[in-house]
Amino acid sequence: MIGVVGCGTMGAGIAELCARSGSDVRVVASSAASAEAGRRRISAVLDRGLRKGTVTESGRDAVLARISFTADLLDLAESRLVFESVPEREELKADVFRALDKVVEDDTAILASNTSSIPIVRLARATQRPHRVVGTHFFNPVSAMPLVELVSSALTGEDTVAAAREFLSGALGRRVIEAPDRAGFVVNALLIPFLLAAARMVEGGPVSAETVDEGMVRGCSHPLGPLRLADLIGLDVVVAVADALHDEFREPQYVVPPGLRRLTEAGATGRKSGRGFYDYAEGGRR
Repeated sequence: MIGVVGCGTMGAGIAELCARSGSDVRVVASSAASAEAGRRRISAVLDRGLRKGTVTESGRDAVLARISFTADLLDLAESRLVFESVPEREELKADVFRALDKVVEDDTAILASNTSSIPIVRLARATQRPHRVVGTHFFNPVSAMPLVELVSSALTGEDTVAAAREFLSGALGRRVIEAPDRAGFVVNALLIPFLLAAARMVEGGPVSAETVDEGMVRGCSHPLGPLRLADLIGLDVVVAVADALHDEFREPQYVVPPGLRRLTEAGATGRKSGRGFYDYAEGGRR
């Protein structure tokens, strides 16, 4: 059985991907409302696949049947692999790893974090089995994005890395790159300064989010402009990753612009909240 802790956008995506591979998946949700929202997210992805012809009706039903929800971490006791996907706060993630260390009975089970910025060694040290802890950074949307960053700390065992790589690339069919255990890993260490620069340009004016995005899409062949991408990732996630990068490297390129921080403080976190750099309730205009 595969365990997933958290059923937000990323946790639900990981659960759906694992269930598609044929694994039984148990998702730990913080509340009944969270579990129901997770079910809806997974069903929506599968229903889109049904409309596009990439999944059959029986296939969709089989995937949903493999996923169960619980509010109790104890229900993950028999897991052979657990993905942690709770909000990007180090103390919260460390608490989850402490709890999983006590709950998961198999000493050879892998405990994996879907963190997008926190060094894995800090989470590994919260357990008595740091050699079984890795980072598995998926990208949003999980079902469509082929890449996973696999991160091992100085304490991770080689057999753990090999087993994680085999599952990610084999069962899940992801393209795996091994990333260093530092804040932001590879992708976000390069991406976040770009997104922050775009936000600063809009704050400094006079230039609109639409203009910045159109310039990068039509002028640089990016599939998505930086500010629409930030909204898709989640502005709260962008801020959290930027803060982690700044805490580690103390470089000005990682400083969050005040306007971006104010948006997140107002709850305008992008697509998932309905408003960020763009207002999605009104067709995506800012």
